[in-house]
Amino acid sequence: MKKILLAFALVFSTAFLFAQQTYPVNGSFDIRPGLYAFTNANIVVNANQTISNGVLLIKNQTIQSVGTGTAIPKGYVVIDLKGKYIYPSLIDAFTTYGIPEAQRAQAAGGFFGRQSVFTSTKKGAYGWNESIRPEVEVKSIFTIDTKKADDLRKAGFGSVNVISRDGIARGTSAAVTLNDGKENEVMLNDQSAANYSFNRGTSTNDYPSSLMGSIALLRQTYLDASWYKNQKEEYNISLEQFNKQQGLPQLFEADGWANILRVDKIGKEFNKQFIIKSTGDEYQRIDAVKATGATLIIPINFPKAFDVEDPTEARNLSLAQLKGWELAPTNPGVLEKAGVKFALTTFGLETPKDFWTNLSQAITNGLTEKQALMAVTEIPAGLLGIGDKVGTLEKGKLANFLITSDNIFKPGNIIFENWVQGKRFVVNKMDVTDLRGTYSLNIDGVGTTLLKITGANGGSTAAIERLGADSVKTNATFSRTGDWVTITFNLKKNPVGDVRLSGYLTSASPLTFKGDVILNSIPAGAWNGTFKEAAKEAPKREEPKSAINNGSVIYPFIAFGTATLPTQEAVLLKNATVWTNEKEGILQNADVLLEGGKIKAVGKNLSAGNAKVIDATGKHITAGLIDEHSHIAASGGINEGAQSVSAEVRIADVINSEDVNIYRQLAGGVTTSHILHGSANPIGGQTQLIKLRWGKTPEELKFAGSDGFIKFALGENVKQSSAQNNQRFPATRMGVEQTYVDEFTRAKEYEKALAVKGNNVRRDLELDAIVEILNNKRFITCHSYVQSEINMLIHVADSLGFKINTFTHILEGYKVADKMKAHGIAGSTFSDWWAYKMEVQEAIPYNGKIMHNVGITTAFNSDDAEMARRLNQEAGKAVLYGGVPEEEALKFVTLNPARMLHIDNKVGSLKPGKDADVVVWSANPLSIYAKAEKTFVDGIAYWDIDRDAQTQKTQQAEKARIVQKLLESKNAGARTQRAFGERPPRLYACETQEDYWAEMNQMEGEHNHE
Repeated sequence: MKKILLAFALVFSTAFLFAQQTYPVNGSFDIRPGLYAFTNANIVVNANQTISNGVLLIKNQTIQSVGTGTAIPKGYVVIDLKGKYIYPSLIDAFTTYGIPEAQRAQAAGGFFGRQSVFTSTKKGAYGWNESIRPEVEVKSIFTIDTKKADDLRKAGFGSVNVISRDGIARGTSAAVTLNDGKENEVMLNDQSAANYSFNRGTSTNDYPSSLMGSIALLRQTYLDASWYKNQKEEYNISLEQFNKQQGLPQLFEADGWANILRVDKIGKEFNKQFIIKSTGDEYQRIDAVKATGATLIIPINFPKAFDVEDPTEARNLSLAQLKGWELAPTNPGVLEKAGVKFALTTFGLETPKDFWTNLSQAITNGLTEKQALMAVTEIPAGLLGIGDKVGTLEKGKLANFLITSDNIFKPGNIIFENWVQGKRFVVNKMDVTDLRGTYSLNIDGVGTTLLKITGANGGSTAAIERLGADSVKTNATFSRTGDWVTITFNLKKNPVGDVRLSGYLTSASPLTFKGDVILNSIPAGAWNGTFKEAAKEAPKREEPKSAINNGSVIYPFIAFGTATLPTQEAVLLKNATVWTNEKEGILQNADVLLEGGKIKAVGKNLSAGNAKVIDATGKHITAGLIDEHSHIAASGGINEGAQSVSAEVRIADVINSEDVNIYRQLAGGVTTSHILHGSANPIGGQTQLIKLRWGKTPEELKFAGSDGFIKFALGENVKQSSAQNNQRFPATRMGVEQTYVDEFTRAKEYEKALAVKGNNVRRDLELDAIVEILNNKRFITCHSYVQSEINMLIHVADSLGFKINTFTHILEGYKVADKMKAHGIAGSTFSDWWAYKMEVQEAIPYNGKIMHNVGITTAFNSDDAEMARRLNQEAGKAVLYGGVPEEEALKFVTLNPARMLHIDNKVGSLKPGKDADVVVWSANPLSIYAKAEKTFVDGIAYWDIDRDAQTQKTQQAEKARIVQKLLESKNAGARTQRAFGERPPRLYACETQEDYWAEMNQMEGEHNHE
């Protein structure tokens, strides 16, 4: 009776706690205080303080006191929690709780066959691009979701941050409790953060269609907002709200460690320190992530074990997938060890109840319990500006707390209750009957059976023994919810098969059960059970914890990555045929000394000193090959083709150091690549020159001190000849010409306006790049084919006062070689491509030879990831077609592209003082039989044919080790997923056009659906 009255008191007294003063009451006005005293508990005040035999007093929503020996005031309901624990309720800093799922945008862009949408169609005085939506306020669209709230509370959460995951600038989030009252009762902070991402979300605008476009749009938005503050020309709700939100915490959702680095770079550019919600792969580049200084919100949605029972399916898995499965649970521990501040989130989990399973994995893999608790209490509370209300158990804070059976991180711990704003939510009954013991069961269709219930917390495991001549013993799956139980077992070697018993406790003295029987999924009668004797459980011996056998992180985190990167050393290459590309020509039986990342000396009988000596007798040595036109090593699209001019986008923003083509091309002797924007528009994006430093970060790949270039384009791709329903200007070749005229005219006017003192000129990143061209600070490489268009651009350049550095492709270069020579324009072409589309019908294999003979700096490029592995053979074709001397032919892929790119003072030939970018070939480098045996970049052997053979053996063994670990994991009962191979990486070419974000959003939707 006493328990019934107490339960009634709990329910009744909390029924009126949240009546709002501004709301009218229909009926009697009756507010009763919720007064509770929780005694004899282990109270975890915070991660650093626990009070034994403590007392927690709460009144209504608020904690009144926390301590020991507290006098309990009159009128308080006393709840004895002897031996139990009280913890602060958990906080999730990144959720979409209470927000309807955004309908992701379908593929956009005129080239996808739908109506083009260039500017926002949103009604009102908003910005031009729908993906910039800072006007969205979660507090205005949030609705309590009782089902999701209940799921989160059962996992121990009492407060969450609610985010609208739609757009690049996403507006403000709100921190709320998981109470089930009204929306305005649960609001803790109505503007907890301003939110951002690189994903354009549901915007129907064509732009941006690439990752670099998203970055450029965000960068331009910061500049526009700065200009907007000091102008009176227009009213813009989006920019107005963007500016107002800059004083809030800045929260950025970034997918992967590479995007964390990109976010940090934008933050430093605009003096912002972002809180970054990541995807949990920071362990792959922990030093670089730590260097950002960012606080992270990390998920623990570790990948499920792959089912590798079928060897054929096991072969589908890449090394990255296997190592990712093994090492993902180490991420929180790695971050903690590195001193990175982070919070944990349930985001990405199939259900919140998986949180504790995965958190246990993280703790097993190095995360401390102290850090784990801080990461779901104090840290997120501080990030969200709600640390004065929740996160710890202190006087004056909200009564958000958990009652647990034991240490919250201990296996078998039970969360009994979750109190939110002083309101009690029962997760599991505290006064559950202890069911452990042996029972005699009578089961219809099975007969007399013994049931043994054992385990922690009153019973959690069971075993079944059928009595009689055909005695069978087996383990059973046992689950209970209060006094309800479900027992599932299979009597092996017995026709009965699968048995499921569902029933409930009918009496506590003696313990008796009854319920229904299901045999092989068919109802088969009833069962009952009677207690026989108490369980006799053997005392458990504490087993010593064995070290977890995890492999090492490799750099990059894909096949051919290594745990230890090669280092720079002094090397003397002896007795080789040395192709200097200098006045010395080709030297026989000569040496090359590499020291300090530079070429120290070239000649005969060089002294080794302390250098490592490599006998290169019978081999050939050249400068590293240079690919003037490449599209490898970029992420998120190579074209930003939604507008006719995209000079604001930068390949530098999307360099992908994890592209296996870097390694493959090192194996072909390539040491430097010029990564270009595609050819979707007349003026494309800014290019990036990189060195192929395998295993380094994106920033470390960049060729320091090199000039800036930009991609222009002519021809079919530019006017969208193959696009359906194309509405983007230009649609004709004469429109392409007008685009150039307009753009350079605007740039000149823009530059003049900037020069006028006191002008509040809106900074335009697109025009900034064009002004750089006019001032010879950025240089043009132009995709070109047809003679008439090449003449057109030369004429436009002459008329408007800018220069063209390089015509690339230029398969009709032989027709205009005289004009190119007169204007000092270089030609980067293909060796022998022709007839693959209409505008190359008049290409000839002698094009390179003719341009070279006229005196044009001529190079052969790849524009293709596969061809770049064989650029030496492309150079050899210049000998075949037209008889170019071998030494000059090699320059087509070494010194000549270096001259085009203005880096011939550093690379392109073997000259003392230049960078030690050197290749050792097994034979004449122009031969189809020649192999690159060693490729040095800055004196570091990033490619070594012998080391590669050993790496392949080592990685095969590593894959076999992890596959065995997966098999063991499955046998131990781990949840599994099918062993699907990774999606192959996209190989980009000039004409590759896609809507990257529509594709990513579609994939996310498919994943969520699964």
